[in-house]
Amino acid sequence: MPADRILILDFGSQYTQLIARRIRESHVYCEIHPFHWPIEKVRAFDPAGIILSGGPSSVLDADSPDVDPRVLELGVPVLGICYGLQLLAKKLGGVVEKAESREYGRAWVKLEKEDELFADVPGGAERSVWMSHGDRVLRLPAGFIVLGTSESSPFAAVRHAERPVYGLQFHPEVVHTQGGDVVLRNFVDRICRCAPSWSMAAFVEHAVARVREEVGAGRVVCGISGGVDSSVAAALVHRAVGDQLVCLFVDHGLLREGEREEVEQMLREGLGIRLVTVDARRRFLDALRGVTDPEKKRRIIGHLFIEVFEAEAARQGGADFLVQGTLYPDVIESVSVRGPSATIKTHHNVGGLPEVMKLRLVEPLRELFKDEVREVGRRLGLPERMVGRHPFPGPGLAIRVIGEVTEERLAKLRRADAILIEEIRRAGLYDGIWQAFAVYLPIASVGVMGDERTYEHAIALRCVSSSDAMTADWSRLPDDVLAAVSSRITNEVKGVNRVVYDVSSKPPATIEWE
Repeated sequence: MPADRILILDFGSQYTQLIARRIRESHVYCEIHPFHWPIEKVRAFDPAGIILSGGPSSVLDADSPDVDPRVLELGVPVLGICYGLQLLAKKLGGVVEKAESREYGRAWVKLEKEDELFADVPGGAERSVWMSHGDRVLRLPAGFIVLGTSESSPFAAVRHAERPVYGLQFHPEVVHTQGGDVVLRNFVDRICRCAPSWSMAAFVEHAVARVREEVGAGRVVCGISGGVDSSVAAALVHRAVGDQLVCLFVDHGLLREGEREEVEQMLREGLGIRLVTVDARRRFLDALRGVTDPEKKRRIIGHLFIEVFEAEAARQGGADFLVQGTLYPDVIESVSVRGPSATIKTHHNVGGLPEVMKLRLVEPLRELFKDEVREVGRRLGLPERMVGRHPFPGPGLAIRVIGEVTEERLAKLRRADAILIEEIRRAGLYDGIWQAFAVYLPIASVGVMGDERTYEHAIALRCVSSSDAMTADWSRLPDDVLAAVSSRITNEVKGVNRVVYDVSSKPPATIEWE
C-alpha cells in the first residue's frame, strides 16, 4: 500500500464512498472505516489526513455517533463534512442547534476568506454547492474562523486559525457542488501533502494478491451474467487462481432479447475461461409466480441463484468459493456495512443472500464504483464491447416488470427494451448514456389504433447520465429519437398503446424502478 493514505471515518452518509472515489481520482489511497474504529487501529493505519463523513443522525441526540477524541489529537489534518463539521464543533467547544428549516439541495456559498482549501476552485467568490442537513452550527469553537457562508449557514466553511482542522457544511463529494472535487483534492494534496501514488494498476496488483491469499488451493465458481461487474470480477479472479475457476452463466428467464447467445459468445471469446450455462428459466419463473413485492422478488432471486450455484458447483466436482461482482453502490443501498447508513433497497447479491451458505463469498470489486471497474477491466485486457456495456441488474427484467412477472409481460418488455437500445445506438447516443432501459407498467389506459378503442398497457423509458450510480440525472434525449422509439414500440409491441419517459433524477428516485 502507498505510504500516503487518507482515513475516512463513516458516520452513515449515503455519499461516504463518493468521498473515497474523489480522493482516488487524485491517485491517493484511502480507506473507509466505521466512526468507532479503535484508536489503536487508527494509529496503525498512520493516515496523512482524516475525513469525518456526513450522516443521517443529529449530534444533539443522546445516542448519536461519536468519535474518539484521541483521533483529533493525532496532529494530522482533519476535514469534517456536514455531520462531521457539527461533530467537530460540538467536540471542540462550539454550539450546535436545530436549524429553523432543513437545508436540502442547491445553495450558494460565498467565500469570505482565502485559503488553500479553495485554491483554484472555479466559480469566483460565490459558487453553487449541495446541502443536506437539519442541524447547524450556532457558535464556533474557540480558535476557529469563517471561510464561507450561505444564506442559511453562517458557518458553511470554517477552519482552525492555527491547526489544519477544517469543516464544511456542504457536500464537496457530490457532482452538484461546483468545484467540490477540487476542494477535496486541495485537502489531500495541499493540506495533507499526499503523493499521488494510487492507481487502478496498483489496485489490480493488490486485489490479485489478496484473492490468491484468500482462496489458496480452493476451487472457485463465479456467477457471471455477461455484465461489466461479473465479467471483470471473473477476469481478476482468473488472473489470481487460473484453472481453479469455473464460470457459471445462469439463464433465469429474465434476460434481455438475444442476451443468452450474445453473452455466451462474448465470454468465451473475451475471457478464455471455462463457461458452463445453466438453464433455470422454469425454476425462476415458477418461484416468481404471483409475487408483486419488489423486495420479495429480489430475495427469491438471490436465494435461487445461490441454490443453483451450489448445485451446479457440486456437479462440476465441488467448489469452496463463490465469486460475485458486487460493487459498492449495491452494498450501500442494501445494508449498513461500515456505518449507520439507511437501507434503500436490497440487492440480490448482497442483502438477498441466504444466511447460511455452503460457498464462501469472494467479492474483489466490493469497494469500487462502475467507472473504476471499467478501468480495471481494460487493464485486464477485456474487449471494449464487454467493458462498455450498460449496467444490467442481477435480478434482470424481474425488477423492470412492475408487479407480477409473467412470460407474456417479459416478452413485451424484451421487445420494447431492444427497440430502445437499437434506436439510441443508431443515433450514436449509447456510449454517452450511463444506463438505458424500458419498464413494463401494469397500468391500462385508453388509446386509439386503426379507428378502434384500445385499453392496453404502458411502457416507461428510463435513460440516465451518471458517473458512479450514487447520483444520476435523466438523459435529455433528442425529440426525434424519443419519437422514433415511441412509434416503434406502439406499432411493434402488441398490447402496448402508450410510452412515457421518466424524467426523475437520483435522488429522489433510484435508477431502477424496483
